[in-house]
Amino acid sequence: MTNRKQSASFDFRRFDIHSSFVIRAWSFRNSAVTIIELLVVIIIILILAGLILSISSYVQNKGARARAETEIAAMSAALESYKADNGIYPTDASTTETLKTNADPQGGNPANFLDASRFLYKKISGDSDGNPTTSDPTNDTKNYLAFKPNMLSPNPAGPNTYVRDPFGNAYGYSTFENANPGNANGNNPTFDLWSTCGETAKRGGETFQQYQQRWIKNW
Repeated sequence: MTNRKQSASFDFRRFDIHSSFVIRAWSFRNSAVTIIELLVVIIIILILAGLILSISSYVQNKGARARAETEIAAMSAALESYKADNGIYPTDASTTETLKTNADPQGGNPANFLDASRFLYKKISGDSDGNPTTSDPTNDTKNYLAFKPNMLSPNPAGPNTYVRDPFGNAYGYSTFENANPGNANGNNPTFDLWSTCGETAKRGGETFQQYQQRWIKNW
């Protein structure tokens, strides 16, 4: 009788030990599976986030290019109206007539466009002092284009205003070819108007002509 009780007690303890081991082992395996699943979910989220960011960047760039095309067309129309009234396109010997569109890096770096872009703003806006916050009725001339605030820099408006593209840089405006007919540093016999689309220099290994192919321009 005693041996039977001892045997039963032993069997119970053995069952208890075995059960505890099985439960702990199952819990460990279950936890391991959960961690793996969590890692898979995180990786999928990261992949999706990368795809969304790349698509968003593409859409924004495409929208900016479309806006630049529209703005260049609007400014070109304003320049034609200016010529119809004045017999000549806006031109300046020290700025627009010296800006060489096809010269590298002069025509490919927006930092070189600032003075010409300021001159462009003054002429087609009629704002003689280049400051939209002031008015001088005695010197201001006809307005050929109503600029939106996001087309001008600085923003809010102030002195030395210039026309900027959707990428935040100055538009290029050159009458070099008009002042120097037949010269290879200009394109149109009238005026050149362009945006470098956010780029300030050609990429490594490419020619200047390849760099120009990515611009938005009126030629």
